[in-house]
Formats: sequence, structure tokens, C-alpha cells
Amino acid sequence: MFRPLALFIGLRYTKAERKNGFISFISFISMAGLTIGVAALITVLSVMNGFDRELKSRILGMVPQATVSSYGILPDWRELAKEIEAKDKDVEATAPFIQLQGMLTVNGQVSGVAVSGIEPEYEKRVSIIDEHITAGSLDDLKAGEFGIVLGESMVQSLGVQVGDKVTLVLPEASPSAAGVIPRFKRFTLVGTFKISPEIDSLVGYVQMRDAGVMLRLPEGAQGIRMRMHDIFKAPHAAVSAAQLDPQRLFADNWTNTHGNLFSAIQMEKAMIGLLLFLIVIVAAFNIVSSLVMLVTDKKPDIAILKTFGASPKLIMQVFMVQGMIIGVIGTVLGTVLGVTLALTVNDILVFVSKVFGVSLFDGSVYFVDFLPSQVKVGDVLLIVGASFVLSFVMTIYPALRASRIQPAQTLRYE
Repeated sequence: MFRPLALFIGLRYTKAERKNGFISFISFISMAGLTIGVAALITVLSVMNGFDRELKSRILGMVPQATVSSYGILPDWRELAKEIEAKDKDVEATAPFIQLQGMLTVNGQVSGVAVSGIEPEYEKRVSIIDEHITAGSLDDLKAGEFGIVLGESMVQSLGVQVGDKVTLVLPEASPSAAGVIPRFKRFTLVGTFKISPEIDSLVGYVQMRDAGVMLRLPEGAQGIRMRMHDIFKAPHAAVSAAQLDPQRLFADNWTNTHGNLFSAIQMEKAMIGLLLFLIVIVAAFNIVSSLVMLVTDKKPDIAILKTFGASPKLIMQVFMVQGMIIGVIGTVLGTVLGVTLALTVNDILVFVSKVFGVSLFDGSVYFVDFLPSQVKVGDVLLIVGASFVLSFVMTIYPALRASRIQPAQTLRYE
């Protein structure tokens, strides 16, 4: 079987026992450092991807991704919703809404709430709320019955359960014979949901017609909410939908309300990735030191090879093979270890929590009660490619130094 001479000699040097054990130790440290660096980079970036995915699916699964709202009321919202879906193929589904804010009060407990008036049949198409119902049903919201669905955090703070009455008070005054009094209405709690503490403690749902009655609006919707195939096309979709009736409609999208949150996550991912990549760089520099010492140790062998006619190019290739072997083994082991850790990191966290009896992710504090992870092939390939390139670059100086060794000077005292 044919093998290039540089590869053959390089592999022989790798397999051979070295007189200087310290060189072997430094080579092992270089390989181990590269393995740890690559593994840490893959694992941490996968966890960051997991948090990014959970935020997108949970937060953007609840808040409107794109909306068009009216300065008044939209009695023809069904026709408008069909036009929006027909006009823009990036729009996956649409649903009407009426938005109002107020306070919920029961038994002396008071809590602020952002209430969305919805049509349950349509809301299921644009929101993940139905997938996270823990009691009751979204379908129990029926026009005229004044039912309400609340998050578990708010239900616990108010001390109520499904079937109990809560009073919704709006920050609008109504004149009466007794003077000006706040507008309020008693609702029946017909369901609860659990998504994240921030949403569970703030958001509520009622039937859209009931919300219109509270606001004394004629029958119809305030706006149309859109669910996107690609959330990053939401700004364009919202503007495009508003152009159907620019005199009556105005656009909004998630980048105006939650864009800063996702920008912060992307920045954190980039900064953490850069800091962890320093580990890989340090390990790669160790390749330089181990090869420099190896070149010093192998000076007589290099001189003999040159006397037999080995060219400087061949000598360079021999030691570049040596360095790349360290880089390849370290990168491959790091990739396997990193992907394995990324896929099992939550199981490891659960095991640690059980052994030490501590809850590292409290669901009542964080928006998730587990450690999410998502391995992206693009991230892994980028890390592996960068590690290979860095390992190759670090072999150039030692290999160049080996190629410049003069046989006569080296063998004079041998």
C-alpha cells in the first residue's frame, strides 16, 4: 500500500518511544487541552442554542409575532385574515384579538393583568397556549359566559382555582348615579396554563366578544395576529399586511417588543464562544512548544535524513504531520465528547440535582425548569474546521525550523 514518505516518517515518529518523556507529556497535554476546549465550546454553544430555541418557542409562541391593528374596530376581520394569508406565503396562520389591561381582584388580593380577547378556534393556530393548558380548556371560553384563563403563577398568587370567580377591573371610569366608578366585571376561572413565570403571572385570556363588551366596542376585532413560518420575516409581513388598508391599519411585530432580548442572547453566545475559543488557542500553542522540543530532540535524525537526500520540504511535511496528528486526535475526541455532553447535559444535571438534593433550575424563577440543549451541525462544523486550521497553522514554525537544520553542524559532535 502506497503512503507518502512524509506521512510514513511522521507516523513512525508518533508511534516510536521517545527518550525524552517530557516531550511526550507536553504532546499529551496539547491533545488533552484541544479535546477539552473543543468539547467545552460545542457543549456551551449547544446550551445557548437550547435557550434561544426555548425563548423563541415559549415567548414568541405566546406574544404576537406580527400584527396589524385598527384605529377603530374591524367588523370584517375574517375577510381581512384571509387576504393576509393569501397575500403573504410566509404567514402560517392568523387570529383576531382585542387587547385590554386591568387588575384582577379576589378576596382582597390584587394583581395586574394583560388580557387578550381571543377566538379559541383561531388562537390555537397562532399560539402555543393550548399545548400548555394544565386545567380546564381554552374551548370553555364562550361568548356571553365571561370565562377567563389565567397562568398558574397568577392563580396561586390570587389563591383561586378553576370554577372560582375573579373580578376584572379596567382603568376606565364609568359615570353613574353614584358618581364616577371604575368599570369592572366578574369572570369565572375556566382554565389555567403554565409556560414561564413571566407569562404565567401577567397574561390572561377571555373570549373576544366578552372583551369587546368590557370595552363597550361593537362586534369585531381590534387587530389580526400572525404566526410566521420564519419569525425574522415578521417585520416585512406586518408592513405588507398593513398596506391592504393603510388608512385603517398600522403594523407591529415582535422585534419592537422582544427584539432586545434576542439580541442580548446572540451577543452572549458570541462572547462566550469567543472566550471559550481561547482554550482552543492555548491548546494549539502547546502544539508549537511540543513540536519545537521534538525538533530539538530529533536533530540528529533530521541531519541523517538530509544527508540521504531529504529535502527541506520533506522535513517540513514530516513535522507538520506530527502536529496535525495531535490536532486531529484532539479535535475528534473533543467533538465526540462535546456532542455527547450536549445531548446528555440535562440528564447529567438531573442526576447531580438528585445526588446533592438541590434544584439548580427552579421553574418558579426561570422560564424553564431544565437545561435545554440544541446541537447545530453548522456550529459543530465551524468549531471543528477552526480547530483543524489552528492546529495546522501552529505546525508551520516548528516545521520550518526543522527544515533549516544544517547536517554538518548537527553531526559534528555526534
